[in-house]
Amino acid sequence: MKGRRRARGVALITAMLITAITGSLAAGLAWDNALDVRRTMVLLFHEQGFQVALGAESWIRNILRDDGIDSPTDHLGELWASDLPGLPVDNDSVQGAVVGNIEDLQGRFNVNNLIDANGEVDPDVLEQFQRLLVILEIDPRFAGLAADWIDADQDAGFPDGAEDSIYTGLIPPYRALNRSLTNVTELAALEGMDPASMKVLLPHVTALPRGTQINVNTATPVVLQSLDANLDVSAIEGLLSQREEAGFADYAQTFSTLVTNPAMFAQITETSSYFQLKAVVQIDTVRVTYYSVLSRSPNGGPVTTILRSLGTI
Repeated sequence: MKGRRRARGVALITAMLITAITGSLAAGLAWDNALDVRRTMVLLFHEQGFQVALGAESWIRNILRDDGIDSPTDHLGELWASDLPGLPVDNDSVQGAVVGNIEDLQGRFNVNNLIDANGEVDPDVLEQFQRLLVILEIDPRFAGLAADWIDADQDAGFPDGAEDSIYTGLIPPYRALNRSLTNVTELAALEGMDPASMKVLLPHVTALPRGTQINVNTATPVVLQSLDANLDVSAIEGLLSQREEAGFADYAQTFSTLVTNPAMFAQITETSSYFQLKAVVQIDTVRVTYYSVLSRSPNGGPVTTILRSLGTI
């Protein structure tokens, strides 16, 4: 009788252990399955958000093309310059929306203009960049460092240049770019560039094909001030009041006495060809931040996408 009781006790304990193990395995499988479903949904929502952003980009291309046909100038009072209104994403199962804005990249300083068509540093553009940095309270030596970063040679400029001999000594080591920037965030690799300075600088600089002009109708105040050493804060306030949202009535006449260097005067315009779209798509808990650089051909020509990125410019 004692042996039977002992056997029944062992069987009961074994059954309880099997039940516990089975329950634990089932719970683990259910948890893994829930994670797999969630990962799949996140990937699905992310891909859907990307497709919505591409749709917004197509819409903006049409707006920019029509604007190029209807208006000979570009200014901040035009349709493209207003924020993209919050639009719902048509989905029966989840909530979603897309918002965004367009910026005129020719309202910024083009870092690639530091090097002229002959591959040499343009002294007038270099001085403008130095003025821009001083206005922003950033070390002006970064102008020379940027010029050395994108020129083709390995000769360090004096007094602010740096080439491979400097960068290969850093930890981790790397080499100078020695070609035009494709993304302005590459300036973060300059010797001594710190995140705080980069954050202040980014809204006022861009990386476009060499030779682009600055649109004075959309330029940031500090970019306008950098056009001439004699321009001060009060002069810029007067210019901003004059241009308001419709742009300057006659930009050439307005700046002819303000920009004393003919080379710098040739750098300004009232039309633009390069724009940046920022679209933020929210679907359920997934957010997609999408950037694209758009190039518009003159006289109402087609608008093409030349650069796309997710999460960062």
